[in-house]
Amino acid sequence: MKIKILLSLLTSTILVAQTIELEPLVIKSTLIKTDELRSTDAIEIYTSSDIQKAHVQNIYEFLNQQTSVIAMPAYGNPFTQKLDMRGFGIGDGYQNIVVTVDGRRLNNIDMVAPLLSAISPASIERIEIIKSGGIVANGDGANAGVINILTKKDSTREVSVYGGTYGMADGSFYLGHSDDKLSISASGEVQKSDGIRNVDSVGGKDNSKLKTASLNISYIPTKELELRAGASFARIDVIYGGTMKEFEYENDPSQQGTNAYGSSVSSHQKFDTDAVNAGMSYQINSNLSLNVDANHEEKTSNFITYSSIADYKYNSAKTTFEYATDALSISAGLDLLNGERDSHVTSYSVANETTKNNLAGFIMSNFRFGDHSIKAGYRYETVNYKFRDTGNNLENSHSLYGAELGYNYMISRDSSLFLNYAHSYQAPDIDRFFNKDWTGVVSFNGFINPSKADSITIGYSNIIDNNKLKLSAYYISLNDEIYYYADPSYTNSKNTNIDKSHKYGIDVYDKYLLSNTFSVALNYNFVQAIIDKERENGEDFSGKKLPGVSNHNIKATLNYLLTQHTTVALTQTYRSDAYAMDDFSNSFSQKQDAYKSTDISATYKKENYEFFAKINNLFNQKNGLWVSDDAIYPVNYTTTAIAGLKIKF
Repeated sequence: MKIKILLSLLTSTILVAQTIELEPLVIKSTLIKTDELRSTDAIEIYTSSDIQKAHVQNIYEFLNQQTSVIAMPAYGNPFTQKLDMRGFGIGDGYQNIVVTVDGRRLNNIDMVAPLLSAISPASIERIEIIKSGGIVANGDGANAGVINILTKKDSTREVSVYGGTYGMADGSFYLGHSDDKLSISASGEVQKSDGIRNVDSVGGKDNSKLKTASLNISYIPTKELELRAGASFARIDVIYGGTMKEFEYENDPSQQGTNAYGSSVSSHQKFDTDAVNAGMSYQINSNLSLNVDANHEEKTSNFITYSSIADYKYNSAKTTFEYATDALSISAGLDLLNGERDSHVTSYSVANETTKNNLAGFIMSNFRFGDHSIKAGYRYETVNYKFRDTGNNLENSHSLYGAELGYNYMISRDSSLFLNYAHSYQAPDIDRFFNKDWTGVVSFNGFINPSKADSITIGYSNIIDNNKLKLSAYYISLNDEIYYYADPSYTNSKNTNIDKSHKYGIDVYDKYLLSNTFSVALNYNFVQAIIDKERENGEDFSGKKLPGVSNHNIKATLNYLLTQHTTVALTQTYRSDAYAMDDFSNSFSQKQDAYKSTDISATYKKENYEFFAKINNLFNQKNGLWVSDDAIYPVNYTTTAIAGLKIKF
């Protein structure tokens, strides 16, 4: 089996069949508009074509297979997955990445991961990943970087359906119209799975259902003014199992298993979200423009298993003035986000209301002279918390600042060097102020400190007709990195801060068109994440590695144009082993196993229709998420397959 995996890794570094030429792509989601070669940041851009060719079931799958981002189901929940980038760990890494869709922030005010499964892959124009950057534009939480998702606004129209193993079925559509005055698009998706894993003693499965749709309208009444509005919703119904012991995982990861925390009850959650947005852009003169956008979102999370219901309300707005000439660009504005969670009474806690409100001002500039570009930006942000229940009325606040300074030098028309510094921060989410003891009773933990990071990135980019190469190396120094201390005796567990820590690594991306029939795409990341100083409950973690961080992360895809209309793609994903999520002492007897998956797909495309088929985890590799000893959530542990049809009209 090891030989097969090594062969797949070697083979997959020969990649992707294309008949097009590569060129620098324009970065659309940042405050300063530039392209990949002139950027002062380490950035990855994936287009609608890249996403369509991958035939993924959701955005998490694309990120995990094709990009430098790591995605893993959050404690078994496939619809709200944990994310990691640049060594912040699969446990809390997602809270150090800001995720936006068309500028709307998806990060939650509590410890629920961003709901990317609510975005249909068919609706996406591109995904832009800015690593160790984006704090000025996006603020709170951008320590590792930013993932910006932009949806389509073109005139394409398509319908896609597929079916697969274990009762998997999906139908999606995108309908668009665009002319000089009006742009309107609608998209939607319905997905269901009968489940793979047994989650109870009577043969119940981890089945799931998803419905999502969106509508966006843009109208240009005059050449200076654009008006836009949109609405979206998602409905999720998911059942997922608990942890299992290692011998159960090795024997059969699809079984119910013995939950490490004393219960074998599965989790049943229904999650609803509704969002609306409106905005306008006004070109004041040839150099100056104004952009205003506002969003409102309401969510309800209902954990039926535990009779736990929480209602959320989010209101956000951003106003930006942009001044641009050939040599100088300046963007300045205000950014606010008000988040509220109303938690209903449960058998463990009384009803309470908690809010987290962010207000920021920012300015970003970019000066270009000849082959040189200099970027400088600053953000000042206040974060205010309030917590109320029958016995408490608590408040806390923080004043934080972020800064970015970057330099780019064009060595030639095809290559460039860049250097970037960023000072970033992460204010605690509202769950960090509470603890749950071993009996399940919730109590106030106390307000904890924000984390602060200083990062330096140096990189090189070379883009020619048949090769796109990007190299970068980085170092990140942190104070008060936020984490959850899991006391082995279950008596002193709490949310707290790591006094000092650091991370460093190397990122390599290469897409090479070998010929008209073969091309190569390789994403490799090396990272080290070290705890410099931390002591908790008599345990000294100084010098230990941050748990949940794999030192090596490899994604590689091979595309072969078999005939004029037929393409075959082979993708290999590999992550080295790591310490279990709660193993800050690096002393547990069990480690997070290496993650391995080989996926193959075939596409027949002619005129306006396309047939496709895909097999995930071809060699039936076992994969899991280790929380601690004998507390394992199985993930992508068996072979699955889908086949479908896409029609464009």
